[in-house]
Amino acid sequence: MIKKRSIHRINYHILVIVFGSVMIYPLIWMLMSSFKETNTIFRNVSKLIPDKFIVENYINGWKGFGGVSFGTFFKNSFIVTITATVGAVFSSSIVAYGFSRFQFKFGKPLFVCMLLSMMLPYQIVMVPQYIMFNKLGWSGTYLPLTVPYFFGQGFFIFLIMQFIDRIPRELDEAAKIDGCSYYAIFSKIILPLISPACITSAIFSFMWRWDDFLGSLLYLNKPTLYTISYALKLFCDPSSTSDYGAMFAMAVLSILPIMVLFIAFQKYLVDGISTSGLKG
Repeated sequence: MIKKRSIHRINYHILVIVFGSVMIYPLIWMLMSSFKETNTIFRNVSKLIPDKFIVENYINGWKGFGGVSFGTFFKNSFIVTITATVGAVFSSSIVAYGFSRFQFKFGKPLFVCMLLSMMLPYQIVMVPQYIMFNKLGWSGTYLPLTVPYFFGQGFFIFLIMQFIDRIPRELDEAAKIDGCSYYAIFSKIILPLISPACITSAIFSFMWRWDDFLGSLLYLNKPTLYTISYALKLFCDPSSTSDYGAMFAMAVLSILPIMVLFIAFQKYLVDGISTSGLKG
């Protein structure tokens, strides 16, 4: 039995190393390409280690284009991403609390509509949304990229509801006896207990908004407003010479915030509500 377990563990680790190497290889290739000269990046794609490490790609890439540095693009991405993430998590938690704890008229039809919103591809609502935001005069601003997320997102609402449903209703009843209002119950009891779900939602929202290219393409029309995802695309110009070295260098920097966020909060992606938090 001991030998069989050892063999299974060895096979497991071998498979994990093989598949992990396949998954991480594109990132390593991008990192190594950021230190190569632009004209040598695609000359020998299979060659991973550059003949000569250069840092000019990072210097040139950080300068940006059109008189706008990549520091501005980073700042714009953080503004849009953080604002949309805070709005999405806060509003989704409130809506999830309402669906989970209250019985009201048209509650079930509204819940079904919320679920249906998760199934609609963005391409279906893209054109009507653009027409609506354009008529509101929001084109060329960050409003279309932030304001809609202050009204909840279906996936986050459904996720947080699963956490709220696991919280005993006796806690709500005890708080009511102590004189707490519904707002106090949500802020002092429900919200602390669903913090793992809120953090998980924040991680997903941050990654999705940080990588959002289509939204920036549709609504931003000034270089000073561009986000990182849109700015990276502009390094590739089919009509002229593309600076791939600078593009890969800035791509490496652009994934650092997501990597730091994931490493810092990865346990919340798999953790549920800690049962110890519900014990006296």
